[in-house]
Formats: sequence, structure tokens, C-alpha cells
Amino acid sequence: MPALTEFQQTVAKSASLSGTSLHTGEKTTLRLQPAPVDHGVRFKRKDLADEPTIDARIENVKTVERATTIGEGAVRVHTVEHVLSALAAMGIDNAVVEMDANEPPIGDGSAKPYVELIKKAGAAPQEAPRRYFDLREPLHVETKSGSLLVVLPDEKFRISCTQSGPDGRFTQFLSTEITPAVYEREIAPARTFVFYEDVQPLMEKNLIQGGSLENAVVIRGDAVLSKEPMRFTDEFVRHKILDIVGDLALFGHRLRGHVIAVKPGHGPNTELARCLSREYAKTAPMLQPRRMPAGEGALDINQVMEILPHRYPFLMVDRILGFEGETKITGMKTVTINEPFFAGHFPGHPVMPGVLQVEAMAQVASILLMKLAQSASRIGYFMSADEVKFRKPVFPGDTLFITAELIKARSNRLAKAHCSCVVNDAVVSEGDLMFTFLDK
Repeated sequence: MPALTEFQQTVAKSASLSGTSLHTGEKTTLRLQPAPVDHGVRFKRKDLADEPTIDARIENVKTVERATTIGEGAVRVHTVEHVLSALAAMGIDNAVVEMDANEPPIGDGSAKPYVELIKKAGAAPQEAPRRYFDLREPLHVETKSGSLLVVLPDEKFRISCTQSGPDGRFTQFLSTEITPAVYEREIAPARTFVFYEDVQPLMEKNLIQGGSLENAVVIRGDAVLSKEPMRFTDEFVRHKILDIVGDLALFGHRLRGHVIAVKPGHGPNTELARCLSREYAKTAPMLQPRRMPAGEGALDINQVMEILPHRYPFLMVDRILGFEGETKITGMKTVTINEPFFAGHFPGHPVMPGVLQVEAMAQVASILLMKLAQSASRIGYFMSADEVKFRKPVFPGDTLFITAELIKARSNRLAKAHCSCVVNDAVVSEGDLMFTFLDK
């Protein structure tokens, strides 16, 4: 049975690498350290008094010229995008990135050294669900320089990117899903690049002081200058995707969406991260994610309300009687004459509406799915109800015993359950319900 959620990860142990930074040219050592649940990624300046830390969040972005710089107060860390890209794509949610300078080592200009560092440290699962953002409406960012980034709703994280240099030189396109395996093989090895005509202005701004043909590709006219052969025929667009992954990691939540980027850069990338952050703030419920109670036994009404967002008069579950293995649950609801719907539904002959029986089934099934996910951090939404049958009426004084049995699960967002309501050992209603689950 596919997992219904993914859990946060940190690095399993400390690991480090040393080298020269790209823009400052300083020698620096970077060390990854484990971090607790919901910590996120923080950069620690070991070279400064009190060893200050900076959260890798979009609100801490300071400059975006040729690299992404974050800071808090007077403390800065430059060129964070390659480190963040590797951590995000390789599935590390929580880590401390310790550095003895203000910029990470550039390595060979790609994210490959950081992927290797993460694999050396190993990944350790943690007991908390990942924070996903499922985009519901398209978002876009457009700049005067011709950059356009659009995000469309999608069940996965995808990037489709078009890179174009001055005068349309070396125009390249690539579309790919971002998974750890794909990233390690197809994206991480792509090196940073610069057009020759931009080199002198960058040097005049005291940038790329550590740059060389060993850690960057230089494009001069139609020629490519590099210490080694090109790693991909479309290496430039792959590196642009690498940067997009790193810059969007500053959003702070894992994105399910399709990013379509034309001439991206750190400025447009981080502006898109800001848009995502604003959209998340508008759509995220105020309810805080809660953990499912441990164990396999009954849940009382207070525990049910800790899990389900429903409240009177729409909470249709009084108690969960128990679970059978990983795929079946039984709940109950006592139907009284005081139910608010009896006042208007056949008041002279009170009968519980069938649609509310279906709702009771859906709520019980949602608890089962959240139990499997070991988290109450999601909300279940109806997608379809098939083979629904109402066999007998339900009257005041009846007790509904509600069962739900999982019959299909696809990815970590879709599930189908066969549900039924029983009164006095007789099935009064049943149906096959399909759900989609979104993070709160």
C-alpha cells in the first residue's frame, strides 16, 4: 500500500567539504549538521562572534545579483542557491549549514559536490510529515528584462525551462520532474556559466574573484571555454533549473506545481518564491497541524475533534471504536431527535438525510487515511461517490456504526474506500468514496 504522506528528513551525521568561494575567492569549509523537526535549513557563521544563524527563508533575501544572498541584521551569507538546491532536491528538510566564511565553496561550479556531501552524511527520517503546498491557481512573475515564470497546479514538482543568452545565443529548453534520482543524474552536475562580455563588469563589482575555468563555463561569441568537455549538450538550461530549485527552496514549503520558466534568474526566481509565500499565507487554514493519537484503539470525541476540522452541526462522528489492521476502521454516531436537520427534513416524520450518512462515512474514512499517514496535517476532500445505495431509513434513537475499508490508494494524495452505515446489524447505506488529501 503506498504511503499516504512523506516524512521530514535531516542528515544522519555531520559531513564537511572545503574549497574556494566563487565571488569572494576565500577559502572556506562547510559542514552539514543534523537538525530537529520543523527546523528548516539555517546557515551558521562559525567565523563570527556568537556564531549567528540565518534562516534560509525568502524574507531574509538581501541581494540577487549573479547569486542569492541571505542575511539577518549585519550578517550575510552569499551564494546559497547551490547548497539549498541540493538539500531540497535530495530530500533534506532540516539541517544546519556551518561555514567559517560568508560564502560556500563553489567546487566545480555545480551542485554535484553538495549531492555527494549529502550522500556521505546520509538521510535520517523524522517523525513529522513534510510541509507541502499544493498550488490551486496559476501564479506568474514577469520582469521588464523579459523573464517570465509561471507556476501551474500539478501533482508533482516539475520545471520546464527555456534559457536564452544575449541575441538568442545558446537557447536551450528542458522539462523534467524534480526527484532525488533525476536531480542527481540530470541536474546537479550542470555547472555555472557566464558570458564573456559580463566578466569584466562582474570583476569591477568585486564578484567572481574565485572564478576560473575549473568552476565555471565561459561563453565567448559562439565558443565555449571550459576546463573539461560539456557535461550535457544543454548544460546551461540544466544549471538554470538547478538555480530555480535552490531559490524556490527559500519558500520554506515543498511545492507541488509545474514551474514554467523563460529566461529565469535569481531575481525572478526569488520573486516567485515571495509570490508563493504570499499565496500560502492566504490559503493556509489557521488550524495548526496535529498528530494522530498513538495506538490502535478507540478515539473519544475530543481526539476525533483533534483530527477532523469539522464542528457542530457538521461533525458526524461521535467516537472511533477501533482499527482493524492498516485498512479498516469503525466509528459510531448516535442519532438523536435534537439533530438540527430534523427540524426541516420531514419534521412530521424525521428521517436522517442520506447525504449526511455519506458525510459520516467520509469523515470516518478520512480518519483512517490520516491514521495511515500518522498525521492529522491533511484535509480530505470528496472527489466522487460511486455505487451509493440507501437501503433503509435512519430514525431518531438509532445508532450508526460506520465502517470504512481502504480499497485503493494512488500516490500520497488519492484514496478510495468502501464505506457503510449499519443500524441493528442491517446495512442502511453504503458506497465507494474517492478522496483527495491536501495539507492544512
